[in-house]
Amino acid sequence: MKEYFTPLPVPSFESLTESPSKELTEHQQELLDKVFAHFTKDDYAISEVEDGELEDEEKYWLSYECMQRFLRAVKWSSAEAAIKRIEGTLRWRREFGLYNLVTPAYVEPEGVTGKQVIFGFDVDARPALYLVPSRQNTEESERQIHFVIFALERVVDLMGPGVETLTLMINFADRGKNPSIGTSRKVLDILQTHYPEHLGRAVIINLPFLINAFFKVITPFVDPVTRPKMKFNPKIVEEGLFTPDQLWKEFGGECDFKYEHDKYWPAFVEMCESKRSAQLKKWKELGGTVGLKDWDVRRGVTVGYSATSSESEKVSEEEAPIMEIVAA
Repeated sequence: MKEYFTPLPVPSFESLTESPSKELTEHQQELLDKVFAHFTKDDYAISEVEDGELEDEEKYWLSYECMQRFLRAVKWSSAEAAIKRIEGTLRWRREFGLYNLVTPAYVEPEGVTGKQVIFGFDVDARPALYLVPSRQNTEESERQIHFVIFALERVVDLMGPGVETLTLMINFADRGKNPSIGTSRKVLDILQTHYPEHLGRAVIINLPFLINAFFKVITPFVDPVTRPKMKFNPKIVEEGLFTPDQLWKEFGGECDFKYEHDKYWPAFVEMCESKRSAQLKKWKELGGTVGLKDWDVRRGVTVGYSATSSESEKVSEEEAPIMEIVAA
């Protein structure tokens, strides 16, 4: 069984030749066109904020797929409903500090024990975000919430073309300090309001009685669309959710992942920043505007990452450089 101290390599998506996006109905296309037209007006500015002109980061975020996610979130009821929610999220992203406050250096103290790591991909090429409550190392604070959202943003960075969702993995083995109902509700509200359609699956294992009761308390606050995606104590490999070579040993896989902050954190941050930088470059080459397709931006942008295994299987830097970004 191989030992890993850094994130697993991002899988190749080069075999994908066509976007998996579903064809829209005439009505859906009409709504999408209205949303697109609203945010591409020459004089568009985010309402209720100073300096509301969209920055490049905001234009990049407001992609073709992003608009569709918000339209699906309002059940294709109207373009106006989706526009209202998108503008609310644009304001929230600024107020929350995603573009200035929530940096790797700021959230790093929350990550030193490995209570929250991104590692591997499920069978649908979704990046996996692991939470291990027993490794909690800080008191409840806004920074804990910032750390959750920081990780979510990095998961999005690592999504390949055609992938819009993540897999959330939670292991309640060993007793840990669990978040309060208030903090949990706040995080749930952020996820449901500002990250619609981003959860592909949530796997929760080793669920003790008290935590089970906790989930029963917060379940009413979980969007009905999300509830069926939650799987409690499944046989992860046997049920075909992960292949053994992509699943952490603690969840029943073959990856003996050992969190060592000094090895994992710098490699993880560099991988995410490099990939995002390459994708922004590709986005600008394609026109650098609102409504570009993530499919087009992410195609041809790959991360070559050497997640070296045990001491006996070390690979030299010449044979496997730590990071190599290729932008087609």
